[in-house]
Amino acid sequence: MIDELVKESELKCSDLFKKIDENEAFFSKLILEAFHEENINETHFNMTTGYGYNDTGRDAIERVFARVLKGESALVRNQLISGSHALSTSLFALLRPGDTLLSITGLPYDTMHEVIGIIDNPSSLKSFGINYEQIDLINDCFDTERIIKKLKEKKIKVIEIQRSKGYSTRKSILIQDIKEVIEKIREVDKDVIIMIDNCYCEMVERVSPLEVGANIIVGSLIKNLGGSLASNGAYICGDKKLIELCAERLNLPGEGLEVGPSLGANKSILQGLYFAPSVVASSLKTAVLTSYLLEHLGYNVSPKYNDSRADIVEAITFNDRDLLIKYVQGIQRHSPIDSNTLPVPAPMPGYDDDIIMASGSFTQGSSIELSCDGPLKEPFIAYQQGGVTYNYGKLAVVNTIKELIKEE
Repeated sequence: MIDELVKESELKCSDLFKKIDENEAFFSKLILEAFHEENINETHFNMTTGYGYNDTGRDAIERVFARVLKGESALVRNQLISGSHALSTSLFALLRPGDTLLSITGLPYDTMHEVIGIIDNPSSLKSFGINYEQIDLINDCFDTERIIKKLKEKKIKVIEIQRSKGYSTRKSILIQDIKEVIEKIREVDKDVIIMIDNCYCEMVERVSPLEVGANIIVGSLIKNLGGSLASNGAYICGDKKLIELCAERLNLPGEGLEVGPSLGANKSILQGLYFAPSVVASSLKTAVLTSYLLEHLGYNVSPKYNDSRADIVEAITFNDRDLLIKYVQGIQRHSPIDSNTLPVPAPMPGYDDDIIMASGSFTQGSSIELSCDGPLKEPFIAYQQGGVTYNYGKLAVVNTIKELIKEE
């Protein structure tokens, strides 16, 4: 039954897969041109230690990322340990005591709660006298009326937009929607800093948020742009003056971008970016297949297989604690690394609920490699992302579904 459904899905999705392939070709050309424009050569693979002075490879990487992401400047460092770390670094760099941070996509991802001070922490933005407010989405759309009203009422220093859904039931945010809301914001306040959490979204749509008026975007290298080869790191890209502030927050005032040893990471970061269009395309195809199969088996999925996509995440609602656990365990069982390990729900730093996570990956916590996780709370949603190749993703998903159906 499942094998027939897979054949049906691949036939039905052939036009979608063709569009994904066209997107891959677009970004491959963009990245290759950036490599040529910056004259990337073997000497850029060399490592620095200590302070990291004169790391020509690191500096070239940041110029390449700025070109690819359409920013004036970029901070791309293995000293940034995650996307959340890069977001935290950016917020602390841009905000000062008495300033206000406004999220216009509702409650941010769990790992940001203690950073902001939504959950008390003596090191939070709140503890430094920085205010936080949020405006929820309405039917997955920006509440433009409330946003404009807020901007007219008080001075907002930074507006934060989280594109990917995180552990929520909302849809991820498309570039067109970001463009429209930024245009409205700029009619009221031309100076407010608009920061985009771009995690999971790179190379899914052809337009960068920086091309539609955002000032700064942030993401992780163990997601899309690392192409499964970067072993850690994150990026911050955008307006030059803001990137300099972020570099001084990460390192120290007066040195900023000039320090930070690459410690041998340059080659894997460059090679990861080079392969990123292919890996993101495979992740998208895996997500489309997953969506088609599980929707036809009666599960609620988001996005639907033929919806427009803003990121590589596929959310599957099980409405059943045991089914969520079994699905995640199946993905782990059919992953290349630690396939003999049984994931179980457990507390994780930065999260409010117990989490179950499948990440049988070559890099710990990599979510561009096929992974699946979810909080143990109703309605028991699994969030699946990644897939280094479509065939590996397909094998894991199909075998997991076959086991799930047997156990039901």
